[in-house]
Amino acid sequence: MNTLWLVLLLVFFNGVSSDVTRHDVSRRPEVVNIGALICFDSNIGKVAKVAINAAVDDVNSNPTILNGTKLKVAMQDTKTSDFLGIVEAFRFMENDTVAIIGPQFSVTAHVISHIANELQVPLLSFAATDSTLAPLQFPYFVRTTQSDAYQMAAVAELVGYYEWRDVIVIYVDDDFGRNGIAALGDKLAEKRCKISYKAPLSPKASKENITNVLIKVGYQESRILILHIYASWGLDVLDAAKNLQMMETEYVWIATDWLTTILDTDSTTLLQKTDSIQGVLTLRIYTPDSELKTRLISNWSNLVGKVGNDSLGLNTYGLYAYDSVWLLARAIESFFNQKGNFSFSNDSSLVELRGGNMNLDAMSISNGGQLLLQSIRDVDTTGVTGPLAFNSDMDLVDPAYEVINIIGTGIRTIGYWSNSSSLSILRPKEHQGKRPNGFNSSQQLYSVIWPGQVTTKPRGWVFPNNGKKLRIGVPNRISYREFVSRSEGPDAFTGYCIDVFTAALEQLQYGVPYKFVSHGDGHTNPSTIELLRLITTGDFDAVVGDITITTSRAKMVDFTQPYIESGLVVVAPIRKLNSSAWAFLRPFTPMMWCVTGVFFLIVGAVVWILERKTNEDFRGPPRKQVVTIMWFSFSTLFFAHRERTGSTLARFVLIIWLFVVLVLNSSYIASLTSILTVEQLSSPVKGIESLATSNEPIGFLKGSFAENYLTDELNIHRSRLVPLNSQEEYDEALKKGSSGGGGGVAAIVDERAYMEVFLSTRCEYSIVGQEFTKMGWGFAFPRDSPLAIDMSTAILKLSENGILQRIHDKWLMRSACSSEGAKQDVDRLQIKSFWGLFLLSGLACFAALLMYLIKMLRQFSKHSVHNAQSSGLRSFLAFLNEKEEASPSQSKRRRTERASSRIAHQDGAVNYLDVRV
Repeated sequence: MNTLWLVLLLVFFNGVSSDVTRHDVSRRPEVVNIGALICFDSNIGKVAKVAINAAVDDVNSNPTILNGTKLKVAMQDTKTSDFLGIVEAFRFMENDTVAIIGPQFSVTAHVISHIANELQVPLLSFAATDSTLAPLQFPYFVRTTQSDAYQMAAVAELVGYYEWRDVIVIYVDDDFGRNGIAALGDKLAEKRCKISYKAPLSPKASKENITNVLIKVGYQESRILILHIYASWGLDVLDAAKNLQMMETEYVWIATDWLTTILDTDSTTLLQKTDSIQGVLTLRIYTPDSELKTRLISNWSNLVGKVGNDSLGLNTYGLYAYDSVWLLARAIESFFNQKGNFSFSNDSSLVELRGGNMNLDAMSISNGGQLLLQSIRDVDTTGVTGPLAFNSDMDLVDPAYEVINIIGTGIRTIGYWSNSSSLSILRPKEHQGKRPNGFNSSQQLYSVIWPGQVTTKPRGWVFPNNGKKLRIGVPNRISYREFVSRSEGPDAFTGYCIDVFTAALEQLQYGVPYKFVSHGDGHTNPSTIELLRLITTGDFDAVVGDITITTSRAKMVDFTQPYIESGLVVVAPIRKLNSSAWAFLRPFTPMMWCVTGVFFLIVGAVVWILERKTNEDFRGPPRKQVVTIMWFSFSTLFFAHRERTGSTLARFVLIIWLFVVLVLNSSYIASLTSILTVEQLSSPVKGIESLATSNEPIGFLKGSFAENYLTDELNIHRSRLVPLNSQEEYDEALKKGSSGGGGGVAAIVDERAYMEVFLSTRCEYSIVGQEFTKMGWGFAFPRDSPLAIDMSTAILKLSENGILQRIHDKWLMRSACSSEGAKQDVDRLQIKSFWGLFLLSGLACFAALLMYLIKMLRQFSKHSVHNAQSSGLRSFLAFLNEKEEASPSQSKRRRTERASSRIAHQDGAVNYLDVRV
């Protein structure tokens, strides 16, 4: 530590002996001196004083530890002064103190930790929870309680669990308060929450100061208030809040563990402050039940009786103070077992300051401090608070908190938070692998009674009570006035968007003061980007209108749930198609016709190959065989083939092909029926694909995002784009067409919502192709605005109860004309829709031919051996051409089939004669 810094700290320190004798203590001394820095008048200090003395007595009376060496504790009252804490720490350094229990306050710990680093004296603090007291900077500071980093993680988990987004923090403005709130801010950010307002209080806050701060808090939007202050005046804040009517419905108060410290220390507080703390949520460090804890609690009344304070309750910090002494005793025992020796020597950096009234050279360094510190870090035991062991960050393992709700004159634990399981209704040790009552306990809490005696979760925010109205920007449009238009009055607007907005506001459970503010000159449509930019600058609190939600715009503001879908579409002139003599060809594409015809021939040829050796129907002169193949193939289209198939392979191929024919036949009939019975419309523009690949001019609404989409996403040259301002200009440009010049266009690209209005009275145009973007319109609010979330919920309610549809029908009901143009060219059946069937049939043919070839090769090999014939290709082909005599069973089956066929023909003739008679 810097020598000059020590001098400044000890300006007021006097009376330290100038002649201090340095000595070595035996390895097993009779007494080991330890110090304790606590505030005797505080809730924590009162309990800690009793707990430390009890722990020292228990250690000294236990023969299994320290082997006869006694602990001697010297306590110093720091009051509430950080300076006195520093002075008392120096006094301990003078008296060969090996370790100090404390200090109690985080601010004091920050300063004394520098001294402890220099003089190598471990500090074991049971109450300094500031998470910035880190081992890298302060290796000799050992926190024997839970860090505020974990407590703030529990608070952030609560905020996230109840789906709040903004909180207000009221905190003490010192290292303890500021660092705790900084840790909370980091944890809230992980939950996508934030601190919207900070209300610092002086460490010695007066009631007037508290009231003034709370008045400012009341003007804020958020109603989630988090208190991170000192127990000594924490209840004064809640009293002032009660007087200001800030303990009513819609408020949420979350106090850190200072409140449970008060309630545990003084049981009468609940009775005295019932009205001021109703519905408050607070935390308490969780300590598991154990025999050691039960024994201390049962003996507590005797311990406090000895000091004449029977009403003093045992709080959690008292438990940690008790464990701190035992942890130190275990470390000292380990220190002795490692042959450690407590000795002290002068600090060489202070020798030159010898003399004078300051006597800084009296400070001594603990030579065994480093080994003792390592022994403390290595302790792994169990105390009244549970496991006593440290992780790599020198925090106690298994941090956990109880979540407590103050109800009436009692408190109720509604759940637990632990570093491993987050929020749960199960105790941390019970959480693993258990599900109470058959449901998953993860992230579950019991019900809460909130301030105002309500059980419904508060929304968490309201509009500030300062009489200010929200400024709602509205575009002053000159086209598509069905969506937004000026009406009589200075700031009066009507239209579809306005009605949806006002209907959504009516769904909210609170009133929203607002006024519409027109934006635009009334001659051209205002820029949407400029409207949204005015939200970011604070000129507008929201924007209502036909605002399309896009990625770039969502980076500027927050949008609500879309209240209407409106992707980009193409509108072009259309003409009616009349049926022609060749309409029967239109169901299939040319490629489909070709592939189908080829497969008819392939299947006929395959069946001919498989049947000709044994079937008389497939034999004869070449001309007859060609005619047979053609006839057999195309007669399967009507299932009218006369030729009988005898081989199994031919029947296998045929059954697959007949299934394909059935599907083709059904599809063709359905498509042809649609073509002949439904009026067809046609346009030279088939959709965005054909429009993008052509060189035709394209119209778009000036100022719309469609321009950037067409150029950036579809790579359409900007010279092809024609900006238009109104429906009349749309109509005029489309009538001129792409060849008419003078601003004519082949098609218009705009949003569906606009185009449906445009087409409602213009039957000569229609939407062609598919909608090629999926977007919607929403109301815009500033980033992280809670009103955006509530309005999104309101829009969903409007959709569910049918109000949104009724508003749509009121303003945007389409006429019969607009629906007439919806039907475009029926898609012709293409090969891609049937390739699976053709593949199946092709595989069947290939497999049958392969099996037939293998069979013929085997027969040919046997035939060649018996007849001593050549085995060449010509001989094999001659063998294939030979007729094979059918087996008796096959001959009988064929005779039966032919007889049945003759009988069927005779019956048909008889029936025909009967009809004639």
